[in-house]
Parts: sequence; C-alpha cells; structure tokens
Amino acid sequence: MTSSSRLSSVKKKILLVHPWIYDFAAYDFWITPLGLLYIAGVLRENGFDVNLIDCLDPYHPDIANEPLVRPPSRKPFGQGKFARERISKPECLNDIPRSYHRYGITPRLFIEDVKKCDQPDLIMVTSMMTYWYPGVFEAIRLLSRVLPETPVLLGGQYATLCRDHAVSHSGATEVIAGEGENILPDLIKKYLNVDIEIVPDPDDLDSYPYPALDLLRCINHIPILTSRGCPFHCTYCASGHLHKGFRRRNPLKVADEISYWFRTAGARDFVLYDDAFLVNPSEMAVPLLEELIRRSLNCRFHCPNGLHLSAVDDRIARLLFKAGFVTIRFGFESSNPATQKMTGGKTSSSDLVRAVRSLKRAGYNDSDIGVYLLCGLPGQQVSEIRDSIEFVKSCGARPILAEFSPIPGTDLWERSCRTCIYPIGDEPLFQNNTLLPCRSSDLTLDAYRAMKKLARNI
Repeated sequence: MTSSSRLSSVKKKILLVHPWIYDFAAYDFWITPLGLLYIAGVLRENGFDVNLIDCLDPYHPDIANEPLVRPPSRKPFGQGKFARERISKPECLNDIPRSYHRYGITPRLFIEDVKKCDQPDLIMVTSMMTYWYPGVFEAIRLLSRVLPETPVLLGGQYATLCRDHAVSHSGATEVIAGEGENILPDLIKKYLNVDIEIVPDPDDLDSYPYPALDLLRCINHIPILTSRGCPFHCTYCASGHLHKGFRRRNPLKVADEISYWFRTAGARDFVLYDDAFLVNPSEMAVPLLEELIRRSLNCRFHCPNGLHLSAVDDRIARLLFKAGFVTIRFGFESSNPATQKMTGGKTSSSDLVRAVRSLKRAGYNDSDIGVYLLCGLPGQQVSEIRDSIEFVKSCGARPILAEFSPIPGTDLWERSCRTCIYPIGDEPLFQNNTLLPCRSSDLTLDAYRAMKKLARNI
C-alpha cells in the first residue's frame, strides 16, 4: 500500500487554531490566518481532514449571547471591530492606565468548538505579534486540557521571533520557526508517521494550492499574496526573519486566483498583504494591474501593509485607481532625512511629493492617501513627529501615526534594548507599541495625544 492510499484509509485529522489577541487595543484591518490556510491547502491535497478554529471570528453565531462581551461590528469593505471582553492585565502591565481586553470569542465558546471537532491527531497553532502571546498560551492551555493526548505545534511570528521564550513558556509540544510549509513533511512524519507526497516548491509560490478559505465561517474579503519576503532591509522590520529571500508569483497566476475567488465566492474585496507589491513594478504591479483592468472584475483592493512610495508615478497611480485600489497606504516613516536613512533609506521626501501629485492626478483625494509615520523610535523627538505630520499634510495626504514596536532580531533591536524603559529582551509584553517602549523623554502621554490629534485634523 502506498503512503497516499494508506493516508486515505486512515484519514488523519488535523486541527488548526488561530488564537485570541490580548491587548489594550486591537482593530480588524482584514486580519486573516493566511499562513494556516495555506498549510490547510497543502494538508488537504495530501488527504488530511482539516478543521479550523478562529478565535477572532467576528461571525461566530453565539458571540452575541455572551453577556460580558461587546459584540463585533463590520464596515462595508470587511474590516471592523472585534468582539471584546475586558480582562485582568498581566501583572507586569498593571501600571499602564488602560483597560486590557481579550479580542474574539470567549474561552467557553472555544472549548465548545474544540469538542465539536472530531478527535484530532495533531493540532497546529499560529501566532502573531510577539506581545500577543497570552492569547496563544491560553489557547494551548485549553487545548491541552480538553485534548491532553494530542500534540500541539506552535508556529507563526511570535514563535519565530521569540522562539526561546515560546519553548520555555508556551506549553506547546514543539515550537516551529519560519515558514511552516518548509518543515511540514518532517512534522507529519514525526508526529503521524505518514509521508506527504504532494509538497509545494518553496521557491515557486505558484506551486502552492490556494488557501483553504472555505474553512472560515464567512468569506467577506479575500487575502492575496503576490510575494513573500522583501528585498529591502528596513531596520525596524522583521520580514527578513520571517521569510528567507524575496520570491514572487507570476502576476497572471495572481489574476487567475483573484478571478477564481470572484467567481466561486462572490468576493468583491481583496486585501494585499505583501511587503513589496510595488517594488520593480514592471515585474508584478504593472502586468497584474493591467490584467485586472482587462478582466473588468469590478473589485475593490486594499493595501493595509503600506506600499512603496518610490515606485509611484503617473502610470502606476492611474493603474491603481482604474483597477479599483481604494485603500492605499504608504510607508514613509519620517520627513527627517536622517531618520529616513537610519530606518533603511527606501524612500525620501521628494518621493512623497511626487507620488501624491501623481495619485491626485489619477483621481485620489487627500483622505484616500494614507501615509504611515513612525512614532516613538529610539531617540525620536516630538518635534520630528510634528514636522512629519505637517509635511504629509502639506503634500495633500493623510498622516497615520504608527507606534513603533521593537522587534527581536531587527537592526534596531539592540538600540531599542539600550534606550527602552522596559526590559523588552526578557519580557515580550513590553514590546507592545501601545506602551511606546522606546520613546524619548519629551514624548510624554500628553505630547503623544497632541500628535494623534494633529494627525487626525486634516
């Protein structure tokens, strides 16, 4: 009997879990457990029975009946507020004068959903921000209580960036760093004694099956990846640690996937999570945008991660507008040339001026053009933040403050550790951007609030 026929007869069952967010604040900018869904697609191709529990699911049918939970809300494009419940803060955060919440379904509903699943042979849990690990730990604790004999594998961003912490404290059977598909055959062999025969080529992203989006309770937007990794090396970004190398798909294959979800799921909103969609636009952006326009799909596209300003000219702007890119965000970081250089040198103030002019000629308004500015960088003064906000406004765009979070392994990590007012190297909870952990002495809470207000008033 071949391994594939043996697998088919056994029908191994795998449970995938997307844990809660535990934080002072969280908003659903189209968060989707895309990594898990890609793994689910590979597992299905190999004959596994796969289930998903998404703790952040805003469409859970019973969430409205939970008495202490503020229910979720949705906006027309698919983003919105998570369900949330106020909970006790971790002891080390007790001095922070803000309420702490669990975002998503309740533990009671989670346990009920776990019990509804057929007994899994293996559980895979993902993780997101390093300082969101309490939700990961709670999920693993409950899984171990309900399914004590089932191995629990932990992967994702926190597991990769804070692996030692996760190994010591998470309670997972094994902690996996990096892209899960690369090690999936070894894991399946180790824990299930089964050989996987259909394995995508990590260097050919078009060899991956489409993500198993049907595992979600409701598909009101579609996450799309055109690449993994990034050719830039921004000093504050962990992309190079989460993905090895920069790999791109065939733009026509991407258009085929968008058309597929448009036809089969009735999707109208698509979210690009790429770090480098506009890099070398002739390779990806231009052919994809032209193909989307040719196919006349009448879709909306959203880019919450931030696009590269240096690539935007009149042609790119026209293509973005005509193809239906309605949520466009750009990484600018600061108008200070020294900070631009220190953070990676991927853009300049002249890039912003030129890009905004092109975007407006294409049909975008001031409020459509969101520009991210980093706030709370090590040594950054309030005057720089203020000047950056005013510069973005003077260009005719909308400034959006992005609070700096120190990330292990990045080029700014060591400097962050030296300047931080918290022991971020020992406790990932202190990496939370809400704390502005690396802020300079003049960035007081009042000053920060003033900057937020200045950014909002266009």
